[in-house]
Amino acid sequence: MRGPVFSTSRAARIAVVIVYTVAMCMNGLDSTIVNPALLTIARDFGEPVSAANTVEVAFLVALAVALPVAGWLGDRFGTKKVFLGALAVFTAASAVCGLAQNLPTLVLARVVQGVAGGLLTPVGMTLLFRAFPPHERMKLSKVLIVPTALMPALGPPLGGFLTEHLSWHWLFFVNVPLGAAAVLIGVLGLREHKEEPEGFDLRGFLLATPALGLLTYALGFGPTHGWSAPSVLVAGPLGLVLLAAGCVHLLRAGAPLLQLRLLADKVFASATVLALVTSAGLMGVLFAFPLLYQAALGASALDAGLSVFPEALGLMLASQVADRLMPRLGPRWLAVPALVLATAVFGALAVPGVAENAWAVRALMFCVGLVLGTAVLTVQIAGFSDVPPPAMGQAMGLFTIVRTLGGALGIAVTAAVISAWGGSGTHDADPGPYRAAIAVTAGLVALGTLCALRMPKEAPAPPSFDDEPQGEELPSAA
Repeated sequence: MRGPVFSTSRAARIAVVIVYTVAMCMNGLDSTIVNPALLTIARDFGEPVSAANTVEVAFLVALAVALPVAGWLGDRFGTKKVFLGALAVFTAASAVCGLAQNLPTLVLARVVQGVAGGLLTPVGMTLLFRAFPPHERMKLSKVLIVPTALMPALGPPLGGFLTEHLSWHWLFFVNVPLGAAAVLIGVLGLREHKEEPEGFDLRGFLLATPALGLLTYALGFGPTHGWSAPSVLVAGPLGLVLLAAGCVHLLRAGAPLLQLRLLADKVFASATVLALVTSAGLMGVLFAFPLLYQAALGASALDAGLSVFPEALGLMLASQVADRLMPRLGPRWLAVPALVLATAVFGALAVPGVAENAWAVRALMFCVGLVLGTAVLTVQIAGFSDVPPPAMGQAMGLFTIVRTLGGALGIAVTAAVISAWGGSGTHDADPGPYRAAIAVTAGLVALGTLCALRMPKEAPAPPSFDDEPQGEELPSAA
């Protein structure tokens, strides 16, 4: 490691916070904002809705494909260069999406967006965590919560509004001025940081990249095209075989593309597994509950989408709660009770009669965000406290891959439960299959409690670095 680890100036910290937040807000919005417009896009291009769904799956598959190489690229070419390059490509691809006059052009531009987005998340988190030492990272919860919670939840309502009152093209045009401004701020304010990876692990790349792409494809198209569709039947098992072979190689290689050996640290391993199960539980309930809401109440798709929005408000409050309580209670005794409460709240959403009460739904969704958000933020911050700075890029890449696959897995599992129990879609009058799926998500969150028991009791303490900045707080721009 060259130079002081955490000697970032206040101006550079402000630049990191601003650029990271803007970039992740763009990435977070694009993961959900297109969903309400798929029918309109299909009609404009004269394509079936199933073909328009490729717009979303292409983005997710491309994002998964880029994740394994993100950490190596950031270390090799510099986090500033890779992050701003990816942000510039993401912004340009957004403009192409907005200008697209046919479906193939739109899908291709979404693939480019996904590749750039796959680099943005882990490299951006690496920039952020390298700018702040472990004992200061809890303050980052106020920054992390905006792109990770508010933007994906804001995506469907904003997408519906823009599509109805302007056009679906504006779903992508909104990124262009934000991305251009963020790139300019980053060029002027960010500091470069490079590590010296031993070499590019080509075999690991050839195994891990298609494995994640194929698994994401299967999980993305399985619920809509059917798990017996030929493409899904081929992609799923082949992805698992490649993933298994990739893991064996990555554990044996001297300089692997992904440092699976980082999971030997029980705190980081626990945080990573917890990210998998909680992301699966949260994305699963956000997928299944709107369907239950429509089945039980006959609500519109827009009303069902808005019913889960209080979850984002709860997550916003969670950033304040976690920031204040973690130094007092420590990661373990803050995360464990929060996950127990989250399990109870998820279970309550599956109780007959609850979905029929609109205010009960809003209150429970708010609680989902509050208690689960408190646990997830606590573990995410504490999980990286012992990761050495040179390994931060690798750790962020691995963590992001697991969290992304967890979300896709949660949607796939709940869709499979709904199908197995006889649910046939949003117009099925029987709410039973959807309640069963939500009960499964409660079980996934309960598994996270076991992982949280392995977290440290004490919050990270300030290091005794001679070059540690004194008196610098999180920039007010956050």
